[in-house]
Formats: sequence, structure tokens, C-alpha cells
Amino acid sequence: MKLYFMGVCGTAMGNVALLARSAGHDVLGADENVYPPMSTVLSEAGIHVHEGFDPARLASLKPDLVVIGNAMMRGNPEVEWLLDTRAIPFTSLPAMLHDHVLCRRKNIVIAGTHGKTTTSAMAAFLLREGGRDPGFLIGGVPQDPPTGSHLGSEADPFVIEGDEYDSAFFDKRSKFIHYSPYVAVFNNLEFDHADIFRDLADVQRTFIHFSRIIPRNGYAILNGDDSNLRALGAMPWTRVVRVGTDEGNDARIVDFTETPGGSSFEVLWRGAHWARVKWSLSGIYNARNAAMAATAAGLAIGEDRPTGLSLEALARFRGVRRRQEVLVAAPQITVIEDFGHHPTAILETLRAFRARYPGAVLTAVFEPRSNTARIRTLQAGFERALSHADEVYLGPVSRAASLREHERFDSEAVAENLEAQGVNARQFGSNAELHDALAADTLPARGRPRVVVFFTNGSFDGIIGKYAASARG
Repeated sequence: MKLYFMGVCGTAMGNVALLARSAGHDVLGADENVYPPMSTVLSEAGIHVHEGFDPARLASLKPDLVVIGNAMMRGNPEVEWLLDTRAIPFTSLPAMLHDHVLCRRKNIVIAGTHGKTTTSAMAAFLLREGGRDPGFLIGGVPQDPPTGSHLGSEADPFVIEGDEYDSAFFDKRSKFIHYSPYVAVFNNLEFDHADIFRDLADVQRTFIHFSRIIPRNGYAILNGDDSNLRALGAMPWTRVVRVGTDEGNDARIVDFTETPGGSSFEVLWRGAHWARVKWSLSGIYNARNAAMAATAAGLAIGEDRPTGLSLEALARFRGVRRRQEVLVAAPQITVIEDFGHHPTAILETLRAFRARYPGAVLTAVFEPRSNTARIRTLQAGFERALSHADEVYLGPVSRAASLREHERFDSEAVAENLEAQGVNARQFGSNAELHDALAADTLPARGRPRVVVFFTNGSFDGIIGKYAASARG
């Protein structure tokens, strides 16, 4: 089949295009921003990428199916031509994944407000280390496994992030509705994506819809410590397994400790020892991610018990790029980049770093960039999270002009409130100004050791790499 991907250079689109190529399809695509690294990766896989969107060119190429990416909107010339003529069938990326990859597999779908990328990478990594050949599609850039997508063997599970964001401009259902879960992981549930969900109940509604497509011989694996997941109900149509720190969870995390050298914890399965994990990752949230991933992977290949899967390999798991990624590790200064987009994730990360780096000055640098962070809906939550730092540098609200003033995240008010709580907080009109002030205040590093953590789901206008280069000296 000849497949044409609109917006092919996006991370998700590009990785799915690579999967389709691995499956034997003739794949090509187009995008407005054709540049490395994705353009290089696609080219090396034999996928030709056209610059820009041209209806006449699309008509002449005559693909069998057009896959329309989530970023494509009405007004795009190729979208309008497809709608006008109906000359070529089109579909969304999640629907294409279902029809051409997932419909034939035993899928592990990792859902939740936080931790999807890391948990998906862990599940795929554990299966590979256990001698399996799973397929996987990971939204970020994992270090383990060493690639973001792999078709794998049809005899083994397929691991995929279950994103609750919408599928396409013509399909506003959550992406995970298309993913045919055999094992569905509910890592956590909070209000997010304020551009498409009204409130927490609206998010819970789409998770309930997701839960209803788990087969009776499959599994729903829930974070048993998360009160928001309890609203999803009992799920009597499938097998339910709970993971967490509290008593009553099927897979339980106990004896968690965090030291400057790493963290460790024990995993119990229904009261009996399963594994002792010692690794480099921080925080109880990552321990829970690991237990969720291990339970999902173990149940996908085992019979009612996940403990046949060894967790020894977690000691070698290096994580995912931009998820608590240490860019500089020196005696006086540590620089870390994190995909910070939600208050709870930022709070848990700062708490973990307090334990990991005792006595250090903890400096949080935050860019209000995601569609939820840009508005005031969760402003109080971001303020509470950032209050766990000693110093806070606030960048400008991304795409601020597109928001009305009363809707916009108020960086000035947040800085003032943090100052009143004893946190040294400043806000800046540009990221360049923030960088210059941060560098002047903290470099060269002297005195107490300092940990500088950048929280953003974007590029931060390149200041992270610039600051890290200066910190290295």
C-alpha cells in the first residue's frame, strides 16, 4: 500500500511512518518544516519527504491512503483538496495505527496524565531484556530501548503510549480509543489539556470510554493510590490489577529510599517478594512507573502472574531524553532538563531532587508553554509546586498574544506570591533576558552546590543548551 503522511516530520508522525515502512508499505509524506534529525531518519529509511503542501502534487502522487496528522487543520491546501474532491481516502494517525499495526497485536497501552513516555519505555525495555521482541511506539526519545519505534514480532506484545489528546481535526475522540488494549495501564488521572477538556470530570469520561474497550481476557492496571481513578468504577467486564504503595494493591512498592547515589525499593506481588530494584532514577513516581510497566509487561506474557518477568534490568535503565535528564553533573552545579508541563509532575520532581541533592540550592526555571500551563486554570497548582524550590525563574507565557489577559497565566502574580513565601522568585519578559539573569546569578558556580532544573515541554528558545554549555565551562 502507498501511504502519504501529512505532517510527517512531527515526532509521532515520523515514528509511525517508520513503522509503516518496516511493515512493507510504500511510504512518503510532506511537511512545512523539513529539517534534521527527523528528515534524515526518514530519508535513510527510504521515505521521501516533500517540502510544503501542494494539492496538484498530491493528486499526481496518487497514494492509496492519506494519513492526516493531529497538527493539520482546515485551511491546509491539501486538506481542503481532499475534502473537496474525495479523490483519495484519508484517515487519522491513530486510526491508521489500529488498522495497519495494532489490530493484529496484543497491545499494552500506557495511559495517564504523567509518566506515559517513561513507563512505555520501561515496559518495552523489560520485554526486550527478557528475550522478547516487542513492538513499540514511544513519544519521546528513549535511551532504553535505543529507538522510539520498532515493529517487533507479531507473536509479542506491542507497547504504545495511550494519549488522551484528540485524534484529528475530524475526529475529536482521544487517540487511545483507537488502540485496542489487551493490557491498559491507568498510571494516574488529573485535569490537563485545557484546550480540549472542560474539567476533571470530562477527562474521566474519556478514560471511562477507554476502559470499556478492554477485553474480558485482558487487564486494567490501575494506580491504586490515585483517588481520581476510583471514579472510573469497578470495570467488571475485565480483570483489574492495582499497583501502588498502599496496602491492598496487588503489586506493592515498599521500602522506598532515595540517596545521592540513587534510589531503591522492593516490589511485592500479592504480598510475596518479586524484586528489589536499585537504580539511578529519582522519586517514588518513577518507582511506581516501574512497577506499572513491570506488571503490564509481565501479565502480557504470563498467565495471571507477572513475576516470571525479571526486573533485574531496571538497574541499567537510563531513562528518556528530557525526563529529568542530567545535562551537567559537576561538584558545584548540576543542570537538569525536564518535560515539565503539569503542577503535580513538577512538585514530585522537586521533592525527589530535595532528597537526591541534600543541602543544594534548588533552582527551578519554568516556561509556561503547554496549553494548560499558559492559562490560569492550574496557576495555583504551579505556584504550590514551584514553592518547593529555593529560587524560581519564570519565563514569559508562550504565545501570550493569543490569550485574553484575564485568561493568561500571571507570571508576575506567581513571582510575588512565591516571594511572600520566602522563595527568591523573578519573572522575565523574554527567555533571553531570563538566561542572562540566570547565568549572571549562578555562574561561575561557587558556594553551596546548586541544582538548576529547567521545566518546559518545548525548546525554551534554546536557552537550556546555552546555559548548560556555560555551566560546563
